[in-house]
Amino acid sequence: MEHQTEPAQDKAIGIIAYITVIGLIIAFILNMEKKNAFGSYHIRQALGIAVSGVAISFIAIVPVIGWILAVIGSLLILVMWVIGIINAISGNMKPVPVLGDKFNEWFQGVG
Repeated sequence: MEHQTEPAQDKAIGIIAYITVIGLIIAFILNMEKKNAFGSYHIRQALGIAVSGVAISFIAIVPVIGWILAVIGSLLILVMWVIGIINAISGNMKPVPVLGDKFNEWFQGVG
């Protein structure tokens, strides 16, 4: 599901979505004015990464095994975030590794 986008505003919405939770909220608001597939796609991917981060923080509460899983999960989230923002900058609509397709499925009504 790789596509290229043309308008700079659509690309900007995709990039902004990955810059903290505040950026995700701003991208969502900007995308409400003029719905575009590129912005919506990257909003869903960024939302999935953010929700995964919250889930990892709850796992980190469990001593020892939770800490180990939290470190591994945090590294995975970092990799997903970097690849997601690179895709947005490049104008690609490619899912982030591991859970990207699921994020699109789970959050299909968002964006």
